[in-house]
Amino acid sequence: MKALVIDDSRVMRKIVGGILVDAGFEVVEAENGQDALDRMAEHDDIGLCCIDWNMPIMTGFEFVVEVRKHAEWRDVTLMMVTTEGEQDQIVRALAAGAHEYVIKPFTPEVILDKLQFLGLVEIEETV
Repeated sequence: MKALVIDDSRVMRKIVGGILVDAGFEVVEAENGQDALDRMAEHDDIGLCCIDWNMPIMTGFEFVVEVRKHAEWRDVTLMMVTTEGEQDQIVRALAAGAHEYVIKPFTPEVILDKLQFLGLVEIEETV
């Protein structure tokens, strides 16, 4: 599956992207919501977006709202990955169409647990 990592921080794109690559995803990057919409139009096989909230040009929240206006992107899983942890913002993002919400800082296990919960990866149990 192809995943789009949307964050204005190149370092954060690499961190999240690395976790996703290790989980078997092919990763595409975008540095803001508008850039991400352009990538969505270029790649019709994106199944997951990991989205920062605070970005220039178009925020992650605005991106979620815009994506949900398009029927062709209805099945794309949207996961916020952001420092914004206030309850009202979490509720707004989920109400706008995000499926999950991860608050920075996070561990790779948190991302993988969310992806497993969403049915996008299987995590092997070690004994």
